Amino acid sequence: MTTPDRVRLDPQTLRGVAHPLRVRLLGLLRQDGPSTASRLAERTGQSSGATSYHLRQLASYGFVVEEPALGAGRERWWRAVHRSSTMEAADVRSAPVEAEAYMRAVATEYADRVERWVGELPALPTEWDQSATLSDWRLRLTADEAQRLLADLQALIRSYRTDEPDGERPEGTERVILQLQLMPFLATVRPQSPTPESRT
Repeated sequence: MTTPDRVRLDPQTLRGVAHPLRVRLLGLLRQDGPSTASRLAERTGQSSGATSYHLRQLASYGFVVEEPALGAGRERWWRAVHRSSTMEAADVRSAPVEAEAYMRAVATEYADRVERWVGELPALPTEWDQSATLSDWRLRLTADEAQRLLADLQALIRSYRTDEPDGERPEGTERVILQLQLMPFLATVRPQSPTPESRT
């Protein structure tokens, strides 16, 4: 269900966002508020032509809109329409190619974020030493248990203050990113082996 704060991705909108740079641009606009193609180019290491093109593509699918009140001259400002995106299992099954492309773009962004954080780790003040982790746990669960675990984790996360561009920022708080992946690896499901024609 699409709301002012959240957009549900469907086969059509998945095509518009299933690109690593678009996922990154949309994430930055949601995280930090409106920006321009030039400013986003500096932050992503891309050309302003590339960021401008992908912002226009995001706009054509309804993910971002222009903010004319912020523009001066030819400078165009963009803002995210929604605070977050969701994708239901039914949408994944109805558009598996588009859903996989989108999830791979998201996974790339998550991996890049971890790389950036690891690079900044030596500069973290000591009071944050016990406030971060890069961990995984191997569990053996039923589908029902995995569903309950995910629901419990989501409820716990919702009990904490979120980071909004215009939200409450008490003294001493900093942006903390929590990435959550719950990944069932079923013994009966194996990745498809590439055919000889598809190998590069």
